[in-house]
Amino acid sequence: MQNISKSQNNEYVTITSCPLCGKEKFLTSHTCKDYTVSQESFVLMQCKKCSFLFTQNFPSEDKIDSYYESENYISHTNTNRGLTALLYHWVRSITLNKKAKLIKRVYPHKNGVLLDYGAGTGYFAHKMQTKQWEVEAFEKSKKARTVARARLGLHIKEESAINLLAPNSIDIITLWHVLEHLEDLDGFFKLFHNLLIEQGLLIVAVPNYTSYDADHYKEKWAAYDVPRHLWHFSPTTMQKWGIKHGFVLAEHYPMHFDGFYVSILSEKNQKHFLALLKGFYVGLKGFFHALAKKERSSSMIYVFRKKH
Repeated sequence: MQNISKSQNNEYVTITSCPLCGKEKFLTSHTCKDYTVSQESFVLMQCKKCSFLFTQNFPSEDKIDSYYESENYISHTNTNRGLTALLYHWVRSITLNKKAKLIKRVYPHKNGVLLDYGAGTGYFAHKMQTKQWEVEAFEKSKKARTVARARLGLHIKEESAINLLAPNSIDIITLWHVLEHLEDLDGFFKLFHNLLIEQGLLIVAVPNYTSYDADHYKEKWAAYDVPRHLWHFSPTTMQKWGIKHGFVLAEHYPMHFDGFYVSILSEKNQKHFLALLKGFYVGLKGFFHALAKKERSSSMIYVFRKKH
């Protein structure tokens, strides 16, 4: 695990050296508010050496579950309440097909074993089952696992069950907006590397803090989502994480819809008048910026290949 310290009551985690490069000199980047649950503020720090960005003094694994207890946390509850939630579900139906096509494009061999970590309510895992993949799905949230079983008949395992899998047994591992939530980044990269077959793929989708909409909203950018997002990635630092753990970045792709959703949510969080229209306008501007340069996309998909 990266060099961290915890408060005396083990409730908060303080980063004492950069999880990526190990250096100990940081700059204060932003102070962001948790709009979803607690209304608390958290500070983002950035490494002076490698530019890796992280949430400082975030809740420990023993405490952080309470910060997910909201009907507005759609990936765990599957709520349909509100216009933003309806937009989320509409976009999800489109992106599920795009993700399945991406898998077929980057792994044109015969179908194998796909591991979806942080599977949420199971829609992607279910989609890949319909494509004749053998799927192993894992999710921390009991509520999300219950929704997956009730709505899709899908059995999603508890996170700890991943340790029962054999090394070199998985063809593809996917994490869709999950990596930013995992406290032990080094430990998980090592685990995924160990589970993948030679030339297996690790596919990671994360928000991009160098995107157009992140620049526009600054500390009010909804995708900072403190304190649930512990780590914040750019295309540069994401590639460095792969290299550190024996992966080669094979491809990276923009997630064009995310900019619209995140921009609308950013406006909604600030209770702006006509939040939907204002957010759509910012999302549209971000879309054109990302067409010109994909690294300006609100979120990115990174396809890593196991090197050794």
